[in-house]
Amino acid sequence: MTRVDSAPGRQSPPGWPSTWPPTVAGAVVATVAARPDEVALRWRVPDGWSSWTWRDYAERAARVATGLHELGVERGDRIVLLTRNRPEFHAADMAALLVGAVPVSVYESSSAEQVRYVAGHAEAVMVIVEAALLERVVGAREALGGPRHMVVISDPGFDLAPGLVPFSTLLDAAPTDLGAAAAEARPADLATLIYTSGTTGPPKAVQITHGNVAWTVRSLVQAVGHRLAGWRMVSFLPMAHVAERVATHYLHVYEGTEVTTCSDARLVLDYLRDVRPRGVFSVPLVWERAYASIRALAAANPEQRALVEPALAVGRQVVEARSTGRLLGPDLERQWAEADRVLSVVRELMGLDQVEVAISAAAPIDPEIVVFFRSLGVPLSELYGLSESTGPLTWDPYEVHPGDVGRPIPGCEIRLGPDGEILARGGNVFTGYFKDPGRTAEAIDADGWLHTGDLGMLEEGRLRIVGRKKDLIVTTGGENVSPANIETALRSAPLVDQACVAGDGRPYVVALVTVDREALRSWALEHDLATVPTAELLHRPELRAEIARELSDATGRFGRAERPRRFAILDDEWPVDSELVTATMKVRRDRVLAKYAAQIEALYA
Repeated sequence: MTRVDSAPGRQSPPGWPSTWPPTVAGAVVATVAARPDEVALRWRVPDGWSSWTWRDYAERAARVATGLHELGVERGDRIVLLTRNRPEFHAADMAALLVGAVPVSVYESSSAEQVRYVAGHAEAVMVIVEAALLERVVGAREALGGPRHMVVISDPGFDLAPGLVPFSTLLDAAPTDLGAAAAEARPADLATLIYTSGTTGPPKAVQITHGNVAWTVRSLVQAVGHRLAGWRMVSFLPMAHVAERVATHYLHVYEGTEVTTCSDARLVLDYLRDVRPRGVFSVPLVWERAYASIRALAAANPEQRALVEPALAVGRQVVEARSTGRLLGPDLERQWAEADRVLSVVRELMGLDQVEVAISAAAPIDPEIVVFFRSLGVPLSELYGLSESTGPLTWDPYEVHPGDVGRPIPGCEIRLGPDGEILARGGNVFTGYFKDPGRTAEAIDADGWLHTGDLGMLEEGRLRIVGRKKDLIVTTGGENVSPANIETALRSAPLVDQACVAGDGRPYVVALVTVDREALRSWALEHDLATVPTAELLHRPELRAEIARELSDATGRFGRAERPRRFAILDDEWPVDSELVTATMKVRRDRVLAKYAAQIEALYA
């Protein structure tokens, strides 16, 4: 390895606890003992809210563990979980760990074919499925290789077909001895399998151990600098996503946070207003939507805009000063105090007024959106990581420099390979891909370095993501172009929803974009076109001219070779977790380029 660019992980804060539960099962025992009557989980019901205390949570997990054992689940067996974000997920996942089994979550939007693939590849002995998603497991029993149990989580009065086991019968079992069951778990045991989104082929099953989880959660809490007991958080991303598992399941159990489950991610902004969380973990899409909502509210009322925009301008000065380590000075301190009185009202309206840590991860976010929220007084920071690293690799919650993803988390090492590939080493690195030693050897070298496949730059120990090795575009002029950052910039345009850049082996770069339907409705209202059908609006020359202007502005900071010369504005939508976009919001580039080959050719005509 010829490059020496590297950044060591940060050290533990002084006085940090010397002991830490080495397994997830051990963590739940410790948390229940420490705060039995505090709220662990809460969720909406028709007439308000319902909740479980930590004692309630533990008892249900212990009962379900007995029920799983009585159905023949043994140590090392895999159990597929297909549910939305709801309290029963936590009880079922923890119960699986208490009997030594391996819970495997599946994205709720998965097709029946995808569920069959995961169940078959994992050699699962059981599927626990929410009644609303039952049709997704049709045919899965065949993939399981023999007669196995299907356990269904349903509301009272739901009629189950013969052969299906009600989840309620598991809850009726006598509780297993929590301490004794947890003592059987070992750090090397698997805590879960995370199936990757499969942008370049069949999904790979990432093996995450109890030891990986314990190390990662401890490192994250060290990065925050203090314990998180009692922090309110909202769980809304799929639990098949490693980031949501870590944030609102594993960290939840270790730290005793209060998690509110949101079964419909489209409602998360409403939930934030109800919950007023202290910690927010999200993907860029949610931050982009919150950004658009705030801008729309300000634009709709000239008086509000006259107050908010100058306050944000002061906030931006504060962000720039703090990111460069400069003192604010008495004048700026006074201006910020006045501006914050205005901005605090906006934060309260969005439910972000009590946030202490806010994170964007899983995909690149436009630095301008990070600056916007920090200017607003919301401490947004960007985290970088992979499923193969149990989530985080780099993160700085406080010393934030928009445009980079921070320093390595405590204990983690980051290094750049000869070609600029980001390599990582630490207790968060996974043990390999399930049943795939060949690809495991490609991912982890003999010295224990994880090869991420991402390209980066290190500046004073801080990491900046350049792009993906496999996604690099090489034009006929010999220019190397990384599409990821360009696509992130294109998505920041107010009228744009999704974007994909093309140009490999071509004289210049072009882009395909789709239109954000909510932004389109707002645009139509502003231009007295509210009654015009969407299909017609998409072809209005004034709309196309507006989008072209936005795209030009969004890519103005890139070099000439990187800026798309031409754009195709598509009539289609690309939903998240679909044929063209993964559940983690990564564009399935090969499929997009194949589907829109004719449109791309037209851009070069």
